[in-house]
Amino acid sequence: MKTILYITNQICGSGGLERVLSIKASYLADHYGYKVHILTLNQGDEALFYDFSTKLQYHDIAVVGNPIKYLSTYKKKINAIVEEVNPDVILVCDDGLKGFFLPLLIKNPCPKVYERHVSKNVALQSESASFIKKLSVKLKNTLMNSLAKRFDKFVVLTNGNINDWNLKNLEVIPNPLSFYPEKNISNLSNKKVLAVGKQCYQKGYDRLLKSWEIVNKTYPDWQLDIYGKIEPSEKLEELADSLKISESVSFFPPTKTIEKQYQEASVYVMPSRYEGFGMVLIEAMAYGVPCVSFDCPFGPSDIISDNKNGILVENGDIKGLAKGIESLINDSDKRKKMGENARKDIEKYLPEKIAKQWDELFTNLIKNK
Repeated sequence: MKTILYITNQICGSGGLERVLSIKASYLADHYGYKVHILTLNQGDEALFYDFSTKLQYHDIAVVGNPIKYLSTYKKKINAIVEEVNPDVILVCDDGLKGFFLPLLIKNPCPKVYERHVSKNVALQSESASFIKKLSVKLKNTLMNSLAKRFDKFVVLTNGNINDWNLKNLEVIPNPLSFYPEKNISNLSNKKVLAVGKQCYQKGYDRLLKSWEIVNKTYPDWQLDIYGKIEPSEKLEELADSLKISESVSFFPPTKTIEKQYQEASVYVMPSRYEGFGMVLIEAMAYGVPCVSFDCPFGPSDIISDNKNGILVENGDIKGLAKGIESLINDSDKRKKMGENARKDIEKYLPEKIAKQWDELFTNLIKNK
């Protein structure tokens, strides 16, 4: 029986990393008989948003103080947990800089794997990135690339991410599907367009609303529903008001029954400026919902075959996004055909297929250590 230890920040949120970890860790424990431990940082008694297997074991460490004290305490407490668990493999799911130092901090010589869930150049995409900020990011990226070589394997989610890293220890393993319903998929008859994800610059909802202004003029009876953590500072409701589309746009907080929303949607749209993968795309496609997405880095081009199982639009082309949405609204046969293709094409993301890739990786690492 293999024992693995995931080291991450927190798993109580409603984001993609937490969702993926809940699926993957639970599947390995329930179907492969793994002993799975998850080590979190400063999570305390916060309730979990997603369901995790009851077979998982959790450890939480509290770390505070100035950088020197923080690092010292972090190293001491992590090594104590590692010694207690004695894992066959350690997996780091921490997109911050500190995760890269773990091969230097952890004494146990077991294989260590880093899982990268975001693009290395995310900070360069920021709207407010100054010259100094961009320079510091490039220096940080150089450091990350150097430290990444110390992991036995460095796992990225898409083929596009390979170009982010100059590494020989790279492996591509995509995220697993959250669900794949055998029945009760979308009948694509509701006049509803759906988008899912927290409100932030990355997700590009400002761009979606500008596209929706165009769509709404031709199809005023269609509704746009946006689900995700609401952030007032993004001022999306104000933007919808100024574009005079408030009556056809609704904002909702995260929901644990997002499957119902996919089931009721006829078109899914992802207006992100950049992504780590695009989990919401494969979730929508699992319900047979055709997707329209900006061809942003990274993920959409790995998942969507343009005009076969969805529509890819040049990143930032507001009118192009509107045109893509309108082409699906206007053609029910096209929606149905693309939805059918989408369901077939994403079977490769089924949990059993992704878990098999991880099991093979762990087996090889343990055998060759």
